[in-house]
Amino acid sequence: MKFLRNFILVFVFLLVASLCWNALSYGNFDQNFGFLRLKQQAIETGLYLPAYYSHVLIGGLILVIGFFQLLPMSLKFRQLHRMLGAGYVFGILFFSAPGGLVMAFFIDRGPLTLLSFVAQCTLWFWCTAMAYRAVRNKNIAEHQAWMWRSYALTFAAVTLRLYIFMVSSSFDLSQPSAYALLAWLSWVPNLLLVEIWIRRFRRPLWG
Repeated sequence: MKFLRNFILVFVFLLVASLCWNALSYGNFDQNFGFLRLKQQAIETGLYLPAYYSHVLIGGLILVIGFFQLLPMSLKFRQLHRMLGAGYVFGILFFSAPGGLVMAFFIDRGPLTLLSFVAQCTLWFWCTAMAYRAVRNKNIAEHQAWMWRSYALTFAAVTLRLYIFMVSSSFDLSQPSAYALLAWLSWVPNLLLVEIWIRRFRRPLWG
């Protein structure tokens, strides 16, 4: 059982680290780099690029920060835990969630996809804000529960790309309905699984 848990942790970390590395590669601020080559019309609006960098660059960092924050061993280093936690919370509240919300309106994959990303970013902001409120009120159990919900939504960045990788050769993702399905699947199951765990066991997922 311990071997399986460690294997899952290592696998999840590799996914998180690889996505973080990819996200930080956009720190070259080249408007024609990678994915941005496809979004030139959106960039011309002046709204997309600030939102993209806020969402992607900060999001890459909080993916890694959140992973380590949720490990039980992080609580042994309380000062570091608080400092990284503050970075995670404020990174989401002031950069990644608002940036993702703005980006959602430039996806052009139909209303269901738009609704998915708007709902995800709104819940992401809310869960993270509730986690911050709980810790300010010294309610540690509630803080941990809300942080797990928050990270379930953060981890949607990983699950979305996994789904795209798995089905891109079999499905035409240019079809709005196909992409919308992946958009919803990227975060709803994550949140449901974490919620079931919290309500059944009331303890950290890998504590």
